[in-house]
Amino acid sequence: MGNDGGSIPTRRELVKSAARTPTVSELKATALESLGHAWSHDPLTSERLDMENVVSDWRGRLYNYESVLKGLMPRSDGDVDEAPALVTGESPELTFASTGIKSLRDVVKLKFKRYVPPGAKEQDRWACPVSLKELGPATRAVYLVPCGHVFAEAAIKQIQEEVCPECSEKFQPGDVIPILPTEKVDLDALATRVGDLRAKGLTHSLKKDKSNGKKKRKADEENGDGTIKSDKANKRAQRADETAAKGSLKPENNTRVSGINNAMTASLTAKVLAEQEERNKRRKLAAVSR
Repeated sequence: MGNDGGSIPTRRELVKSAARTPTVSELKATALESLGHAWSHDPLTSERLDMENVVSDWRGRLYNYESVLKGLMPRSDGDVDEAPALVTGESPELTFASTGIKSLRDVVKLKFKRYVPPGAKEQDRWACPVSLKELGPATRAVYLVPCGHVFAEAAIKQIQEEVCPECSEKFQPGDVIPILPTEKVDLDALATRVGDLRAKGLTHSLKKDKSNGKKKRKADEENGDGTIKSDKANKRAQRADETAAKGSLKPENNTRVSGINNAMTASLTAKVLAEQEERNKRRKLAAVSR
């Protein structure tokens, strides 16, 4: 070998070094970066969180209210592929159904406090109204059910009262929900809490679970062989026909929105319905052009 203009590799260059185990500081930095993304982005759409319209499920995850509302809206067959997927570190295959959110009763509207620190150069920020600590990945934060006010965990522990410092609404110690918990102890406690609530017929927001009532009514209407009783089935079919006839008048969207008392929910519902109607029109036009 040699005299060919090339170089002879040494043993150090030929032997590959073993994969280096990340240090503790590197692991903490990675976890902090992931937590920071969860604090600022919706896991369903990867869009920026609107902190004035944020909701949380029983796991303490943060979502935009609009994205949850879209996930709960009924979809046509052509919209199945458009269902948003969760972009989280747990699994890229998770869908909206995997969140366990079946109604707006399964989430709590969070109320963050905006704080303007002294000095004109500093911008306002979201902070704990008691300790004035900035809320984010560097601060362990919690919210209270059912009012939804957000505080630093240390502030709630120091107060040691079962009354919200902001609205004076009473809460139970088990209804202090950590935001984006990472420790197994916290996750297990949240799972135990929601399991106990479901056994009592309640949801995460401490409201009654209407789905249990629907299941019970369906079971009562079934015969022993699993078929629906004829008289109630006929009444249900009649009501369905009447509903379809009313729907043909086409202020369908206005009727659905007019039954919603909450102004913000009504506005977002109208927006989602308009988007769905527009998609259906485009799909029909594309089918005709073919």
